[in-house]
Amino acid sequence: MSDTVLVTYGTTNGSTAGIAEAVADVLRKGGLTVETLPARSVTSLARYDAVVVGGGLYAGRWHKDARRFVRRHRAALAERPTWFFSSGPLDASASERDIPPVRGVQRAMARLDVREHITFGGRLEAGAKGWVAGMILRSGKGGDFRDFGAIEAWAEGIADALTHAQEG
Repeated sequence: MSDTVLVTYGTTNGSTAGIAEAVADVLRKGGLTVETLPARSVTSLARYDAVVVGGGLYAGRWHKDARRFVRRHRAALAERPTWFFSSGPLDASASERDIPPVRGVQRAMARLDVREHITFGGRLEAGAKGWVAGMILRSGKGGDFRDFGAIEAWAEGIADALTHAQEG
């Protein structure tokens, strides 16, 4: 049933886009057709059988583009298998323990019957946009905390769920 998947994301400095691309690569290796697009550019979900939505975390909220995408497409998302991911902690915490979704993401998950959510570490490096990003970098707390092994393992679970849905 689910062979065309949209992986979409809201990002400011590209960290979440990198995670989305890694998820898409694993889904493709699993035999699925995948498109990866910024959330702000998606106008319709009609051609997608499943959706993965990612958002960078900023001050305890999902990136505005991810939030707007979910609001704009809530009816269509409720009709297809959907997974959420967040990215953001600028430390190893996301690799050490499960970090639950922020409150707004929890509400959206309940309304849309989202299959699963996971939080991955983020990345903040020199040249990042924003005053707060600059402050964080000046304090020495930047770096790349994305765990691509964990990202790929999570995406493999999605690929398995979707390919088993096709077989069943």
